[in-house]
Amino acid sequence: MRRLRTLVLYFAVASAAHADWKVLSVKSEPGRAGIEHRHIVVEDTAADQRADLDLAVFSAKSCTLRVIDNPDGQPLAGVMKRENYASAVNGGYFDANFEPIGLRIVNEQMIEPLRRARLITGVLMASPRGVQIVRAREFSRSQKITAAIQCGPFLVDVSQRVRGLNDSQRARRTFAATATHDCALLGVSSEVSLADLAMILATTPIAGELKIDRGLNLDGGSSSAFWFARENGSGFSIPGQKPVRDFVGVVPK
Repeated sequence: MRRLRTLVLYFAVASAAHADWKVLSVKSEPGRAGIEHRHIVVEDTAADQRADLDLAVFSAKSCTLRVIDNPDGQPLAGVMKRENYASAVNGGYFDANFEPIGLRIVNEQMIEPLRRARLITGVLMASPRGVQIVRAREFSRSQKITAAIQCGPFLVDVSQRVRGLNDSQRARRTFAATATHDCALLGVSSEVSLADLAMILATTPIAGELKIDRGLNLDGGSSSAFWFARENGSGFSIPGQKPVRDFVGVVPK
């Protein structure tokens, strides 16, 4: 009986660790500079769980990223209305004094240095070479970097989900990813665990035919926010629930 219980527990854990997410529906709309907004619903039938994702998918050949410092804690939609951005999400972590945690490069100027810490293991950055996600240990100032933000944890690496991520704590998530054909995406999801988000990014075709190479978690929970400029000039907005210190925006080159 004890052995049977052990086997039942083993297969229950194994099933949870190998969630099988499928895309249920996709709606898309065009934006400026060839950027696409995709709203995707995914489902893990075994766990009876669904999640909604909103993505801004863009070519790094025609667009780039900027980190937007937000020391006054303005809402994302308000900042976007005053700027020429095509899409944006909330950025990285900040402390109780509203100071950014980890590397920040804004308009080619470093305002916070790189930190060595367990959670903030990656850097999302833009340079003349395009948009990249690198490990913190891989980061180098040898190239001209126009924007960079340090966050984490890593979700996807070499198109494989990162193992060992938390699979029990569900929250809204904000993330960035790089993909094939010099493309990249910024996105938010409804409440999922980090392990589930990594699985979704690595195994489901949320970006169409593009294959995600690397994915990085940004600040999530109540910080999560998303904004997209529609082709007709109106804005699609998922507002954050609290002020955040910075944003990551997409702009045409």
